[in-house]
Formats: sequence, structure tokens, C-alpha cells
Amino acid sequence: MNKDFLYEMIQTPSPSGAEFDLQKKIIHYMKETVDTFEADVTGNVISVLNPDSPCKVLLAGHVDEIGLMVTMITDAGLLKVTNVGGIRPALYLGQKVQILTSSGIVNGVVGVNRSLLKNKSLEATDLFIDLGASSKEEALKVVKPGDYVVAATDYCELMNECISGRALDNRLGAFIVIEALRRAKELGARVGIYSATTVGEETTMRGAVWAAKRVKPTLALVVDVTFATDYPDANAEAIGEIEVGGGPVLANGSIINNLLNERLATLAKELNIPVQYEAAPGRTGTDGDRIHLENDGIPLALISIPLRYMHSGSEVGSLKDVEQIIELIAQFLVNLEDSINLSPYQNVLSSFSKKTR
Repeated sequence: MNKDFLYEMIQTPSPSGAEFDLQKKIIHYMKETVDTFEADVTGNVISVLNPDSPCKVLLAGHVDEIGLMVTMITDAGLLKVTNVGGIRPALYLGQKVQILTSSGIVNGVVGVNRSLLKNKSLEATDLFIDLGASSKEEALKVVKPGDYVVAATDYCELMNECISGRALDNRLGAFIVIEALRRAKELGARVGIYSATTVGEETTMRGAVWAAKRVKPTLALVVDVTFATDYPDANAEAIGEIEVGGGPVLANGSIINNLLNERLATLAKELNIPVQYEAAPGRTGTDGDRIHLENDGIPLALISIPLRYMHSGSEVGSLKDVEQIIELIAQFLVNLEDSINLSPYQNVLSSFSKKTR
């Protein structure tokens, strides 16, 4: 596992709608490993190994992050903003931010005043960003409406192989799908592997749609983060007991293929990788919700990384969990047969066919 590239991914701003700089870095990183790349105008990059195989596995991890967008500039030179994805406005108060402009990054800070501190129902449109500009005209020389904004936070390593940083949701998942391809190649995988670093998950899920339509996979493994519940006031009753460092999380729910889940769980046991489970009876809030509905229905499993303090500038996850998910997916790909049948009715239908002949 290349931690240096993971940390480069975390430090590269990639708000939903402006993922292209990070995608270019992924192309450069993967170009010596893959057989080819596929891409589309919406911004997806798909790293491909063994494109001639009849069995196609789509690995999907979204590469975008939440953030803000400039909507207007006041006469005093302050920036007004709206949300890009599901931000938590109160967490931005007093925080340093980066405005992504056509000329490069401009620094700013989200202002704090008494009315904002007292506002119990704070929204993104209540926030303002101070560039140090003295007028609207001066601010317009460096920024414009439509520019993206991200929190100016860095990563750091914590105890017990934990890391903290902005946008671990879902840099970790995007990193896992490309590293799993690299590891599967080392192990001699023969099936077609399509590692999609998808765009737009935090806003429209457009990347998931176009990746599934393009690849038309036999099956898909979606990799994203999920809510850890191992800290005070977490909602374990809603989704389950999930610990950072406790291993990969498999989802149980209506969009999940049970046979695929069983295969992953059995393999994890053989590899001595602990598995956790979360309840996702309806929508999962991930790319899987859209991938599952494409083509004639794509069987999939959702493998998640436990994360504390999601959608903050200091999310916390475990490098051990990341390594274990990479190995689990890579070993799954190596052991996958071209003729895999994931129908829940395969035995029933096969016996019926014999009777009718």
C-alpha cells in the first residue's frame, strides 16, 4: 500500500464538480500498471486490467468531496456561499479555507460573529468568507461566483494506525479501488478489473451512472466510508456496532447481492480478516444505489471503511482497515471464476429446466 500517494490524494482538493486535478494524478500513478484507461466527459477515470476477459468487475470509489461554492461578493469584499453536498455549516465557523480559482488557490477564512454563534439552525448561505479584501472590486480580481471552496485542513497520523484529515470520505475508497487492482495484478488475477474513481457522488451520483453504463459489468464492488459508532453519542442502534480498526464493513440490505456478500465473508474468514456488518435496508447513500439500477440490474456488494466524525475537516479512519479491504478485494478478484452465477434462483431454475426438457 502506497501511503505517500494516499496522502497526496487527501491533500489534493476535489470538490464535487471539480475532480479533474486529482483524476489526472490517478492516471499518472496508474499508467504503468493498467492495460488501458477509460474516461468520459463527466469526469470519471476507469483504470482497466484484463479488458478481454468476459467477466467484468466494476470497483467503484468516489473521488469527490463536500465543500462550498461562491454565490456572490458583497460590497465589503466578503464572499457568500452555498453548499456543495451535505456539509455541516457550524463546523466551518472560524476555519481556514481554500478557494479554487482559475488562477490557483486563494486563501480565506470563514468569518465568525455573535449572530452566527447563536444560530441553532445555521445554513451554508449564512456563512461568509473573508479574503482580506477591502471591496467587491478588489475581491473580484482574484475570485468569482462559481468558484469552489474546500476546508484548508491537512492529514495527520494518530495512534494505532489511525489517520485524520479532510475528505477521507471518500479518498480512502478511491485509493482502495486502485490499490486493489494493483495488488490483484501482483497475485495474477485474470478477470476484467475496472477500477472507477467516480465523480459527483456527494451531489448527483452522475459518475456512478456513467461508469456502470460504460463498463456493463458482471458485478460491482462499491467501496465507501460508513459511520463508526465507537464514540460518545453515536447511533449504534440505527446501523450497528461499528469500530474504527475493526475491519471491513459489509452492508446488509435490499440492493446487496446476498451470494456476493457470503463469498466475501467466507473469504475474509479464510484470510483472518475480521468483518463487521451494517444495516442498510433501503438506500445506502453511496454509488451503489445508482449502479444497482443500471443495465439489467447489476449485482453488487458494498464494502465500507469505518469513519468517525464524517463530513468534518478531521475525519478519523484506520490504515489497517484500508489495508485489509485492499487485500480482501484483491483475493476475491484472484479467486473469481468467469462463469460466476449470482442469481438467488439458480438451483431452482436449473432443476426446472431439466424437468421441461
